[in-house]
Amino acid sequence: MDPTFAAELADLDAIGQAALAASGEVSAAELLEAAILRLDAARGLNAVITDLFDRGRDQAVALDESGALRGGTAGPVAGVPFLLKDLGASLAGAREAMGSRALRDHIAPETAWIVERYLAAGLVVFGKTNTPEWGNHCTTEPSLFGRTANPWSSDITPGGSSGGSASAVAAGVVPAASGGDGTGSIRVPASCCGLVGLKPRRARTSFAPSGQLLEGLAVEHALTRTVRDSAALLDAVTGGAPGDPYNAAPPTRAFLRAIDEPPPRRRILIATHSPFPAPPTDPRVAAAVESAGRALESAGHHIEPGAPSFDSDVVADAIAVLHNVSNVQLYNFAKAHLGRDPLEDEFEPSSWVMMREGFATAGVDYADSIEAIHAQTRRFAAGMGAHDVLLVPTLLAPPPHYGILDQPRGTTRAFFDVEFAHTGWTTMANVTGWAAISLPLATTEDGLPVGVQLMAREETVLLQLAAQLEQAMPWAQRRPAGWLGAPAI
Repeated sequence: MDPTFAAELADLDAIGQAALAASGEVSAAELLEAAILRLDAARGLNAVITDLFDRGRDQAVALDESGALRGGTAGPVAGVPFLLKDLGASLAGAREAMGSRALRDHIAPETAWIVERYLAAGLVVFGKTNTPEWGNHCTTEPSLFGRTANPWSSDITPGGSSGGSASAVAAGVVPAASGGDGTGSIRVPASCCGLVGLKPRRARTSFAPSGQLLEGLAVEHALTRTVRDSAALLDAVTGGAPGDPYNAAPPTRAFLRAIDEPPPRRRILIATHSPFPAPPTDPRVAAAVESAGRALESAGHHIEPGAPSFDSDVVADAIAVLHNVSNVQLYNFAKAHLGRDPLEDEFEPSSWVMMREGFATAGVDYADSIEAIHAQTRRFAAGMGAHDVLLVPTLLAPPPHYGILDQPRGTTRAFFDVEFAHTGWTTMANVTGWAAISLPLATTEDGLPVGVQLMAREETVLLQLAAQLEQAMPWAQRRPAGWLGAPAI
């Protein structure tokens, strides 16, 4: 594979690469070899922790030999190299460590429903990406695999928990990679790495064959560089599996088709402050949010200052309890895998705090936390009133340094107080089940990405507005120092 050609392919998004395969200009095998070449050049990022090159090559050859790619009949992303987050996207027979030393040699016994949908869409899976233990942290620096670097700067985290996927996409290894979001784990890395990060609405995708995660707070999707790729990937995985505890209403039309339509005039609330106790929002972030508001107003939308209110203390307490019990599930999962009680030093210190508190959590406390989440969701929805969208920061400041968002704080609640002081609004999309998207609409004076977040009940609303902003405030030509594609002319 010619390295120059491999670099040129990195400049294309997933739909662009798939179009080349559909035209016959390149094969799926050639797209994959180019991605492998870029991955090998990016080993210093530590974004990919499990290589699946042989299975990817077998899949690419099978796609090429089937003739399914020709003419684009296989779908808009068929033949495109793709990476899976090593959490929530299990692939039968592949290592699945979930960032945990206790699971360092665990092999997934089954393939997740969402991965089956990715494969059915023709995405060529050839590796798994780094993630913090059990997705507990909004940074990616697990002791098992080590920290993942941010292609924009070695001094800042790529975010988490989908940090490995975000780093690989931001560097140009792949145009898209899978992610999951429980309190911001798609949107935070998107903001840190200058990407599009959509958290779908609750139950848009399925956790099958598992049940649910964090009582419905978590949902899966992907990190991309373009809005259209996010829409196409959501089309590929939307829907529920038989037996899911709940399902989202199906969209009235394909998401990819919807972004070509001008959206109706939306009523948008805009806020730059945090709903949780936090330092004042960094002026550069506040300016990015306000600039996005002006762009949307110029596009004909009604912008009004304000935000729904809720009891942030109640929310933080409930989130802590849900994570405590979730981490007890991790402990029990590791115990079943190891055939013995896991040792304390086989877990991250902050995870151990959650487990210790989780073992002491009474059933009624867990039930009360679920009820509290529902009550605050209703309060949030009532506060939105007739407004369609909430426009807020993704992070309250530019990307943070390492060693901040993964540290134990003595209690789980104290841990989340630190997280929420950085992330602000992100967790409320998970609490309410609303869709939310982070867009790379600005940079700092030293070139670091700044994400702006939109929240709404449905993804179509967000994707249409995101497509408008992509035209009005384009980010495609912004490239990190660690970019592996062709240099900008």
